[in-house]
Amino acid sequence: MFFLKKLIYYYYEKKLQKEVLNKKVPSHVGIILDGNRRYAERKGFTNVSQGHRQGADKIDEVILWCLELNIKIVTIWGFSTDNFKRTEGEVDSLFNIIKSKLELYIDSDFINKNKIKVNIIGKKNLLPDDLKDVIRRLEEKTVSYSNLYLYIALGYGGRQEICDAFGKFIADNFCDISFAVKEDENNKNTSSAQTLSCSSLSNLITIENISKYIYATGVPDPELIIRTSGEVRLSGFLLWQSAYSEYYFCDAYWPEFRKIDFLRAIRSYQFRQIRQGR
Repeated sequence: MFFLKKLIYYYYEKKLQKEVLNKKVPSHVGIILDGNRRYAERKGFTNVSQGHRQGADKIDEVILWCLELNIKIVTIWGFSTDNFKRTEGEVDSLFNIIKSKLELYIDSDFINKNKIKVNIIGKKNLLPDDLKDVIRRLEEKTVSYSNLYLYIALGYGGRQEICDAFGKFIADNFCDISFAVKEDENNKNTSSAQTLSCSSLSNLITIENISKYIYATGVPDPELIIRTSGEVRLSGFLLWQSAYSEYYFCDAYWPEFRKIDFLRAIRSYQFRQIRQGR
């Protein structure tokens, strides 16, 4: 019975992939990797880190599926700013798993043969120093690759990204405008000078200008965002970039996410694109 079920799934998967490849696939897919802890608890693992490790292994499978479909950009959410609220032991364990995974990527045949460029986005200053060193080496090693762009969000929060972008925008543009108004000796024209300064700044605040300061500057917005584990919310993932994204929520926990689930997400996106054209 198990063999028969596996055989049916195999042929269904092939049929589904053929169907998906006959239509336009998204160029940028974002994925919220959710459910590692609940998966570990359901499996009865003594330590939830086992769930996180299996979740880390799943990433390579999904990247391979993206390569097969010629999806050019993948952004995955590996560690959020909210994750810092977990116990110190779990946070340390997560960082160790992430560091080990990224260290493997530096000399990985999978990464290097497939020319996958890896970049980390988020508040890197919040990450441990040893992890930041691994990130630097990995980004340097893959800087010239362009077959697939993999963005891994670590220490990432959507609201924080927008705050950081606006802060950098202010620093670059506002400091040169005379916000600290120079007063003449008689304290005249101060009000008009300040009004002119604020007016100049407001004219610079545009979607295009703020977009230049987000973590992954110049990267096209994701057409599709997938979240596993049955949670039906974005939790701030790519908050600025997802205004026009399609969403797909899958019940499977991340370590159990199957190729069939992935292909169904792509098919759902394609179906919605057809409806939008009517």
